[in-house]
Amino acid sequence: MSSKSPRETGSAVNVQTLLNEHPFSGFQWRIFALCFFIVLLDGFDTSAIGYIAPHLMTEWGVSKPDLAPVLSAALFGLAAGALSAGPLADKLGRKVVLVGSVALFAVACLGSAFSPDLWTLTALRFVTGVGLGAAMPNAVTLMSEYCPDSRRATLTNAMFCGFPLGAAFGGFLAAWMIPLLGWRSVLILGGALPLVLVALLLWQLPESVRYMVAKGYPMERVRRVLLRIAGDSVRSVQRFVLTETAPESHAKSGIGVVLSAQYRVGSVMMWLAYFMGLVIFYALINWMPILFRDAGLDPKTGALVAALFPLGGVGAVFFGWLMDRFNATRIIAVGYALTAVSIWWIGQTAGNLGWLVVSVFLAGTIMNTAQSSMPALAAAFYPTRGRATGVAWMLGIGRFGGIAGSFLVAELSARHLGFSEIFSVVAVAGLVATGALIVKEVFSPKPHGETVGRTAAH
Repeated sequence: MSSKSPRETGSAVNVQTLLNEHPFSGFQWRIFALCFFIVLLDGFDTSAIGYIAPHLMTEWGVSKPDLAPVLSAALFGLAAGALSAGPLADKLGRKVVLVGSVALFAVACLGSAFSPDLWTLTALRFVTGVGLGAAMPNAVTLMSEYCPDSRRATLTNAMFCGFPLGAAFGGFLAAWMIPLLGWRSVLILGGALPLVLVALLLWQLPESVRYMVAKGYPMERVRRVLLRIAGDSVRSVQRFVLTETAPESHAKSGIGVVLSAQYRVGSVMMWLAYFMGLVIFYALINWMPILFRDAGLDPKTGALVAALFPLGGVGAVFFGWLMDRFNATRIIAVGYALTAVSIWWIGQTAGNLGWLVVSVFLAGTIMNTAQSSMPALAAAFYPTRGRATGVAWMLGIGRFGGIAGSFLVAELSARHLGFSEIFSVVAVAGLVATGALIVKEVFSPKPHGETVGRTAAH
């Protein structure tokens, strides 16, 4: 059944058609800003441990292999948080899970600043990770569900750029704060800022309008939100309906949608691609400062050069623009292939600071652009009923790639591989991610534009 124009105010209004036909409002930009800052602080808190790691080694007298548990503890938490929060958000709503997750990682990060030993810090980093893992996929889902079709990937990718920017911001702040205030100050800041954000979210963040229509929320609640986007054109609307471009599944739960026959292959291939991307990201973000120090750079210079790697993620806005116009899966696959080449090149630049800076920034730009585009790809792949679970499970299962990346470099170092050899091994993950997305493209169901029979209740 074809959708009706939102201007037909006496009959049903298709919510997505309304979002497509009206200018992106100040209300939607506010949602964008709130989600951007959630992901920014997620990136800051996730990467903070890598920047303070060299100082933990000095203060607590621990070796590089001893650091592996604390470096990966948040990643186990990230996986647990994402895997549980996606189904919860598809059942209870995006906002309640999102606010609760930000509050959790704020309190846990603040507490970790006062850890007396490595094991306490490891436990608190796990709890921090649970909150972080629950927050990011729900921010991506909520943002994507307020976007017009023609700009969804661009806006979602721009929002997701908060993660690499937060990670890079953490590196620059750590290089400045730690010599003046000590390593604990980085974690204090990482806990205090999201506590302020929690208050703003409770006050200003709405529930997803697509979710409310899909779940049959009262008409007036849906109308109050849409009035802030489309104004008086929705005052006399009798019924709201919802278009799903992703093929519908007969599954009753979000998990059932993700694992249903038409989505199973695509789901697994996106998990694999995201897994391999995080092998690269966490292998480098956690270990580059230490690898650069071992290669002869002083710790401050090494931290600053390493901070260039996540900074390159701002290129995801350009990828989002391409994804809104061309085949999104193929574009990201090319990005991962170029990632493999650029990561290998970092390993060839040891001993030349100028080329090292260039290679790290270029590799970060390509790698983080591809990786930061994956949540938008997942959000577009699934219908509303399974979107939060689909995005969250890709992020959650992918987090085990971050765990593998953290242990990978520790193992390669223990086997006495050199600087260039370590980067060559890490680069292989980019080729695997490329292959996974090619398989997804071949076997995934093709989108359509049917209007499903969902309405907001009176």
